[in-house]
Amino acid sequence: MFNRAPNIYTIKAAAAEGFSELNAFDVALLESGVGNTNLVKMSSILPPKCKKVDNIELPLGDLVPVAYAALTSSKKGQRIAAAVAIGIPKDPTKNGLIMEFEDYDITKEQAEEQVRKMAEWGMKYRGYEIERIESIAVDHIVEEHGAVFACVVLWWENK
Repeated sequence: MFNRAPNIYTIKAAAAEGFSELNAFDVALLESGVGNTNLVKMSSILPPKCKKVDNIELPLGDLVPVAYAALTSSKKGQRIAAAVAIGIPKDPTKNGLIMEFEDYDITKEQAEEQVRKMAEWGMKYRGYEIERIESIAVDHIVEEHGAVFACVVLWWENK
């Protein structure tokens, strides 16, 4: 499907309400900039030398590699949260590590703290010295049908 590793990435998060849980999830995808694509959920490796960008213009309907955390609920008043973190190694020839986390009844701060610890642990297990950990989190209190979505989108920069 893909013949070379992506060389750019972006990190996004959004929360939404919708007519149903699936509609709420769809709106969260749209708010994150990936709603008009076909997500290919991947395991959690950031290719070496991958460069962070603020936004990626994705072709409509394309297959897009993404690591993500997502949660939906229809329980009024329930808090839901999702977070992703990326461990970036000091050695640019080594891969980074993406971790995802979602849970009920926690704040975005709690979700972000957990996912950052997960990324740190995974990097240390690999024996990688950490340059930095990037993360993003979102939470939402459900009104009718809610969703949270946090992601790392990988793509290819035209050269």
